[in-house]
Amino acid sequence: MGDRQAVKRKGAGRLRGDDRPRIWTGYGKLLKHFRELAGLTQSELADAVGYSCEQVASIEQGRRPAKAAFTEAAERVLNAGGALLALQEDVDLARLPLFFQDFAAIEAEAVSRFSYDPLLIPGLLQTEEYARALQNAHFPPLDDELVEEHVAGRMARQALIGRKQSPIVFVFIIEETALHRRVGGDAVMRRQLQWLLECAQLRNVEVQIMPTSRVAHSGLNGAMVLLEDLERRQFVYIEAQGVGTVLSDRQQVSEFWLRYGMLRSQALDTEESVLLIQRAAGDL
Repeated sequence: MGDRQAVKRKGAGRLRGDDRPRIWTGYGKLLKHFRELAGLTQSELADAVGYSCEQVASIEQGRRPAKAAFTEAAERVLNAGGALLALQEDVDLARLPLFFQDFAAIEAEAVSRFSYDPLLIPGLLQTEEYARALQNAHFPPLDDELVEEHVAGRMARQALIGRKQSPIVFVFIIEETALHRRVGGDAVMRRQLQWLLECAQLRNVEVQIMPTSRVAHSGLNGAMVLLEDLERRQFVYIEAQGVGTVLSDRQQVSEFWLRYGMLRSQALDTEESVLLIQRAAGDL
């Protein structure tokens, strides 16, 4: 196996010459099929599920992804027997940037996920306001619809943290600098730090802060995510400037795991980290 892991996604790609993900168009066709079987117009379905007719039309045409709440409501109204619900995970995955989807597919089947983030609060721990502020800061600017798609995709990924079946063990090492970068302003950052403290109390989540006082450490080459799946295969994901790479070569991956072990010993322990986050929140 080479140093890149290729992952086959179920319909997450896009049709040639068409920006719509194939899973969105497939979902839309299936939704229309069940609606017509039920003898409902788009307007009648919209009224029944609490959405606008325009939103239903957009979902049927694959121009807009269905959110989980819509799918659950449509399942009840159309008696779809779980067919729409079975597609929801792939619909959510296709919201993510293309370069990130391979990694997200591996992440969804992980049993452990260890990460080091030198600049920002990691995506799985971001509040919606914090995530939106980051997307709005993108340059060249993203259009409003793409911003909302990326934010929704990030929020959907966060279900991994609370997953009941085959729960994932998470360790987040975050550079102290990220606690003081006031993304979105003081109010947004205050809520973000409060949410970070809440996440740190979860049984399957550990948060460690790398203090600025640690002048040099083994993570200074950049961010990393280390994953282990159900078959105990190990992967590393590295990303910079919107370009991501999944590594699976044993020797390379082993070096990253050794490096991460050193990082954990160099960072503050969980209790000290919580105190530092509390102090940062109190300064806002």
